[in-house]
Amino acid sequence: MAEARVRRRGLAVVLLVLAVAATACAASDAAIGRLGEVVRTASGPVRGTVTPDHRVFQGIPYAAPPVGERRWQPPAPPASWTAERDATAPGPRCPQGTAPGTSEDCLYLNVWTPPVATAKRPVLVWIHGGAFLDGGGDRYDATRLAVRGGAVVVTINYRLGALGFLADPALGAQPGNYGFLDQQQALHWVHDNIAAFGGDPGAVTVAGESAGGMSVCDHLVAPGSRGLFRAAIVQSAPCQAQATLTAAEKSSVDYSAAHGCADRATAAACLRALPGAKLATAPVYYSLAGIGIPGPVTGGTVLPADPVTAVQHGSAAPVPVLMGTTHDEFTYFLAQQLAAGAPPITPAGYPAALARYFPDAAAVAAEYPPSAFAGNASRAYAAAVTDSSFACVADQLSHSLPSVWRYDFTDATSPAATGVPAPFPLGAAHTFELPYLFDLDGHPPALTPAQKSLSDQMIDAWAAFVHGTAVPTWPAGSVVSLAADGLHPDPGFAADHHCPFWHRNTP
Repeated sequence: MAEARVRRRGLAVVLLVLAVAATACAASDAAIGRLGEVVRTASGPVRGTVTPDHRVFQGIPYAAPPVGERRWQPPAPPASWTAERDATAPGPRCPQGTAPGTSEDCLYLNVWTPPVATAKRPVLVWIHGGAFLDGGGDRYDATRLAVRGGAVVVTINYRLGALGFLADPALGAQPGNYGFLDQQQALHWVHDNIAAFGGDPGAVTVAGESAGGMSVCDHLVAPGSRGLFRAAIVQSAPCQAQATLTAAEKSSVDYSAAHGCADRATAAACLRALPGAKLATAPVYYSLAGIGIPGPVTGGTVLPADPVTAVQHGSAAPVPVLMGTTHDEFTYFLAQQLAAGAPPITPAGYPAALARYFPDAAAVAAEYPPSAFAGNASRAYAAAVTDSSFACVADQLSHSLPSVWRYDFTDATSPAATGVPAPFPLGAAHTFELPYLFDLDGHPPALTPAQKSLSDQMIDAWAAFVHGTAVPTWPAGSVVSLAADGLHPDPGFAADHHCPFWHRNTP
């Protein structure tokens, strides 16, 4: 009996030791799992998600909610907090039309990082597109850029539509540009906080596509953006799509009146009292072949001059720029217009379609005859708009930038094509390069081996630019074709896109 009791006590001790050891191991594993999970920002700690090859922190406020009296005010710093803030899910997107799940409390950003390291990593800040009407930073899963590219990537929301860009003078001495000022506030947040995430605040590249790319053009020339980035990436940007403050104010006053706020003495209070649902539409400042755009306006101290003029006059930030377009930008928009019920462009109706957008329609028709596009008037029209409003604007800007790398994305087999029905070949349309850089809406794209190779080459090139290192196959000043079989020199870009024709009246 005594021996049995001793044996039982011995077994109990062994089990206790094993239990303590198991608890210690579990605690050790938990500690390892939490390494880098909590980051302390200037406003308070945030708890994100850690995986073996990257970390992600989502829904971090970079500004105070622009609600109530803060509606149509420049952004203010966020309030502080003390408890760990859950950063494992994105914040709501900014209001956009009648889309559900949005909120005026929307000034949030997301941070992707490689695993914790001693050395600080360069940073890419991504500004989403969407014609300044829709989109959100959470659409762009930057895991591949962080893991393969070795960069810290920040994606941001900013105020859109009327809430972001209404320029009614009742709102202030220099109204409008609120969404653009949000972007500047996000860049300030990055400068002040990104080191805590392993990023180098002195090695920031600001990047964007479509309206985001146009925003980057604006940041290149905006006084308030100086010193907040060392390089810029401009993708598929109509950088000429600006309105003067005077024109934007007129459109905005008309918009306010149409929404019941015509009295100039009470217009500001009236507008701020409107329910958000009443602001689902936006004023139109610029029309790009039927696409109405609000967006940043020029004049005043925020954006004194449009970026095309400012770049040509040498007043852009003297930073390296990576700039490019897709080969067939406007087919995407034309397909959307046809799907929404717009009449198709026939050879007989081609001259009239051109005349609605081009003052010199006859010359454009001669330069882009449908016969050069297998008789397809829609393709001819899309090519004319692509070249005049995207490709040759980038070409024009490139001649005045001090250091520029250029591309033409030409892969017509992009997985993005599956979501855009069209009665004509889309080619390499607007947005088609994005799945090669991001997992859109969190879904890895279904890439063929050749597409995966192109994606790897593009990420490597973007990452090299962000790191400030040379791309051996892409010398500065040259244009490369991002093609289905890889990166190739493209010395015929200007001729292919008829740029001499579009530049013929440029001083």
